[in-house]
Amino acid sequence: MNANIAGFLRASAERDPEGICLISGGDRLTWQAVDRAVDVLASALVQRGLHAGDRVALLLGNSVEFVIAYYGIARAGLVCVPLNPAYTVAEVAVLLADSGARLLLVQESTRSVGEESAEALPGCEVIAVGSSAWRDLLASGEGSVLAEPATSGDALALLLFTAGTSGRPKGAMLTHGALRANIEMLRSLDNPAAVRADDVVLLVLPMFHVYGLNTALGLAVSAGATIVLSDRFDPQESLAMIREHGVTSVPGAPAMFAAWSRVPGARDALASVRLMSSGGSPLPVPVLEQFREQTGRAIFEGYGMTETAPVVATTLVSGEPRPGSVGRPLPGVEVRLVDEAGGEVDEGDPGELWVRGPSVFRGYWPHGEGGPDAEGWFRSGDVAYVDEDGDLHLVDRRREVILVNGFNVYPREIELVIDRLEGVAETAVVGVTDDDTGEAVMALVVPRAEGSVTPEQVADFCAQQLARFKCPTTIRIVAALPHSATGKVAKGRLREVYGDGGFGS
Repeated sequence: MNANIAGFLRASAERDPEGICLISGGDRLTWQAVDRAVDVLASALVQRGLHAGDRVALLLGNSVEFVIAYYGIARAGLVCVPLNPAYTVAEVAVLLADSGARLLLVQESTRSVGEESAEALPGCEVIAVGSSAWRDLLASGEGSVLAEPATSGDALALLLFTAGTSGRPKGAMLTHGALRANIEMLRSLDNPAAVRADDVVLLVLPMFHVYGLNTALGLAVSAGATIVLSDRFDPQESLAMIREHGVTSVPGAPAMFAAWSRVPGARDALASVRLMSSGGSPLPVPVLEQFREQTGRAIFEGYGMTETAPVVATTLVSGEPRPGSVGRPLPGVEVRLVDEAGGEVDEGDPGELWVRGPSVFRGYWPHGEGGPDAEGWFRSGDVAYVDEDGDLHLVDRRREVILVNGFNVYPREIELVIDRLEGVAETAVVGVTDDDTGEAVMALVVPRAEGSVTPEQVADFCAQQLARFKCPTTIRIVAALPHSATGKVAKGRLREVYGDGGFGS
């Protein structure tokens, strides 16, 4: 069997060649047209001298070009490395070097960042979509027939970087088999169905993130559902798109639902929608309840990780959207709740969530460290408990991670940046509750001397070095930080020292 994820696209094109695959602005592309464009790009990449397993990075927003590039890379047997287009030169350069990417595709808004990032990597070519170089690339693939050898399920398809606790990004290696397994497990759900062939799916979630890429794009493509692309979320504009195109399914994040709850007329605009699903970060119960009150719509919540491609559990399994619960494991996914001694927790007690199943990643790039153990179990680092009905509830979300609009932000990475600023003696970065983004970043900064650094200087320096969503929204200059006996900052005592008020809650 050919496990290549681009096979989903081919199958949908064969079933309904003249059906609409993508809607982007005023453009409407059929399945046949998209599949043909993917063929052309895949052939061009092979003719360019790229070989199976070579990495191709994308610095693109949600666009037709992203979709064609993603599936073209897969069909050519290459490995896709999606990058956040908001990243800075410093961030992109690290990821290009770590991945060993041979080609970086950019758009006009990311062109300068991409070109500067690749300067130190002579083996990495940069091509802007829509440019003459892009047109030349596609022309080289016209008229050629791509030889498509069967792709093994174990073949690497995606390299998705997630920040490590040390502050150094780690590339999660996701295979064609893992991505395909997660899609097929979701498609087995039918009460309600996670996707239907007649769905019109709003895809505003960023496709450089595994949730947007596999759970939104991949799932829709597998079923032959129409996809409405949007590169940015605006509450009013997105509701207008839903109304205009008769959208029936909206995979979203908590901030989206919170924003829609505040828009007059949202109930009418959402009349065509049959399914609302939330992921990326925990859905606050007040947001779910307010959205239901304002729109009359329920939200199904799920839980997952980049390392599990991504969905582990969802309330779609039981068909009941329960406030505060992320539902039950997908069919084919096993979970264990384990105590600190490595044993199973008592019924109802919280424990670390371990996951096993065909959608679990192969480990971190390049050698597979940190992957599942010899028995196939992956230790998530998240703490959860199971209630009397068998539904999972998250207690902690990876102790140190801050989830800003569903994106992982690791405090250590930000601390390393701020510590480089002249006048800074020490820094602690923590997450604070935020009504719009779920969590936000706060930095507690100890100056070397009184007045040696200001919040404005810290903010300006972070803006130069970090993507916007990683930058602290609150910066406090403090006299000292609490420490443990070994000299580490005792983050567990920060609330005790500075009080809840100091955390913006």
